[in-house]
Amino acid sequence: MSRPETNAPLLEIADFSVTLHTPTVSVRPVDRVSYSVGAGEVLAIVGESGSGKTILNMAPLDLLPAGVDSDLEGAVRFQGRDLLRMTTGQLESVRGGEIGVVFQDPLSALNPVRKVGRQLTEGIERHLGLTPAQAQARAAELLTLVGLPDPQSRMQQYPHELSGGMRQRVGVAMGIAGEPKLLIADEPTTALDVTVQAQIVALLKDLQKRMSMAIVIITHDFGVVSGLADKVAVMYAGRLSELGGVREVLLDPAHPYTRGLLASVPSLSAPLDTPFEGLPGQPPNLARRIDGCAFAPRCSLARPDCSRDRPPLLSVPRSALGHLAACPVTVNQTV
Repeated sequence: MSRPETNAPLLEIADFSVTLHTPTVSVRPVDRVSYSVGAGEVLAIVGESGSGKTILNMAPLDLLPAGVDSDLEGAVRFQGRDLLRMTTGQLESVRGGEIGVVFQDPLSALNPVRKVGRQLTEGIERHLGLTPAQAQARAAELLTLVGLPDPQSRMQQYPHELSGGMRQRVGVAMGIAGEPKLLIADEPTTALDVTVQAQIVALLKDLQKRMSMAIVIITHDFGVVSGLADKVAVMYAGRLSELGGVREVLLDPAHPYTRGLLASVPSLSAPLDTPFEGLPGQPPNLARRIDGCAFAPRCSLARPDCSRDRPPLLSVPRSALGHLAACPVTVNQTV
């Protein structure tokens, strides 16, 4: 994949936290997370449902559901500019333009009463400054680029007239319409059959190469991770458990949670009577304060101090530079 000529990160998240408030309780679904993404790099963020993956990426862009009361702390810098310090107008200019978004459910993300073409041209006109006629031509080009045949006819259709795979391709076209430097894709293969999933992954990989575009992909599918990403961040209870190159994390996981996730993936080569290895227990209640390791109550390797002190991300000595894991118990183990 293409690599930037500069070492400066395109996206840098530093000690970022999100607290959500209701009339009766406050929860922290993102708790002091830090990582960076370089230009042209693909980072996959994985973890169980409820681990904070989507909120981590949508909150800085002000894309939380309407009416949600939230506090954001830390810094989220895009090309050196802190998204958390931007005015509404500045953020609207960045969102959809320099940073594109592909949402998890294309049917709900698309306006059901507007034709596909108009939903595409609106963003093109806004972020690229093209005339309506130019935007129409560019929209047709984008639909061709994402693999939709007969783009002129598709532009005249409503979302419900398209299949799930077609709607997701339209969602990808909308995400790249502003020619972004960074694309955030939230579970782009969810609810699609395996054949279409593979097509969407191949499409994103092709677009990333063509546009030299960085991608942050939110997923729970390790097949998507291995087929698309350069780096992977594993989240649990709003925190990073492990971070590193895809090869290092998938082949030599250093955190017990990552090991548990990988062990729970069925293998085609395993005997038919092989028992399912699920993770024991349940994720913690994020409305309660967690002082130590959030995974400790579910971890067979936990020590008394694991529930007392929050473990930092430590370098894994046996692995490549940049492979980090938040587990002192396992990080220094020999292979």
